[in-house]
Amino acid sequence: LPGLVLPYKYQVLAEMFRSMDTIVGMLYNRSETVTFAKVKQGVQDMMRKRFEERNVGQIKTVYPGSYHFRQERFVPTFKDGIKRSDYQLTIEPLLDQQAGSAAPQLTASRLLQRRQVFSQNLVARVREHHRAFLASLNPPMEVPEDQLTRWHPRFNVDGVPDIEPAELPQPPAVEKLTTAQEVLARARSLMSPRMEKALSDLAQRTAEPSSPRSPSLAQPATPPATPPAAPPSALKGVSQALLERIRAKEAQKQLAQMTRRPEQEQRLQRLGRLPELARVLRGVFVSERKPALTMEVACARMVGSYRAAMSPGEMEKHLQLLSELLPDWLSLHRIRTDTYVKLDKAADLAGVMEQLAHLARAEETL
Repeated sequence: LPGLVLPYKYQVLAEMFRSMDTIVGMLYNRSETVTFAKVKQGVQDMMRKRFEERNVGQIKTVYPGSYHFRQERFVPTFKDGIKRSDYQLTIEPLLDQQAGSAAPQLTASRLLQRRQVFSQNLVARVREHHRAFLASLNPPMEVPEDQLTRWHPRFNVDGVPDIEPAELPQPPAVEKLTTAQEVLARARSLMSPRMEKALSDLAQRTAEPSSPRSPSLAQPATPPATPPAAPPSALKGVSQALLERIRAKEAQKQLAQMTRRPEQEQRLQRLGRLPELARVLRGVFVSERKPALTMEVACARMVGSYRAAMSPGEMEKHLQLLSELLPDWLSLHRIRTDTYVKLDKAADLAGVMEQLAHLARAEETL
């Protein structure tokens, strides 16, 4: 749904998956071994952003059934610095294959289908965090998943946690010397007495406990739960029952916003523009000095006078809505092939605008 916007970092990851799948498809369809080095270069050329193994791990977390990863040697390569004997991360798309059929190709329709699955999985992750956010409200809220069309207005979409990267196959472990003691044990027979003493001193220093200040640098992964805040001083003296009614009404309004269908949202946007459009329309009739105007002329004049860009067809829909809500002020008359707009110029414009604003507010709370 268009209202369920993804966090920016999730949008970037979705674009990375699209680029990665495109590159993998090109290589896979011509039976070329797909390596991370090739994919990395292709994705970075397409997106002008860095693409690392961590991002591949995030993609695997979001869509575990998208690829099969291996560490392989003796993969043909023409890249400087990579020898045939080096291990490389290879990538193979996981595609459904019917028995007895040829190897499947990563076609354009498959690419689109996989992209949709990835996007749906991202939305599902944000939904989980949104559910937890709703449960933490006072009072808690619960919205049926099939009715949710937009996030709660106070839900911080871009504050959703990063996706933890899944583990990818690593090359067989190569023995590494990581501490001074290991270096000393391995190289004792190769070093001079002076060097041996220096390394012994270093080993003792690194083995000593760290300074007492270092533990204070570690921050807890999650902040401790805080008790509910006391009501602000401005609310002292207000009855608890009234506060509960206000909270319930606010929750009802937010629930209506989160479950509003796109066509309802479009109608509300038009309602919100009507007060100003009523003022513009009256100005058009005053300047034209005619009792009635054709719909075409009225819309053309209003498009030229309205502060925001709008097509004549969209302006006509606003006038039709105006005539439905205030038929005594604005009426439409169909005469042969033309529709004429007639306005009551004697009516109080301020009262008309206030009436339209009231109708918009009333429908928004439904």
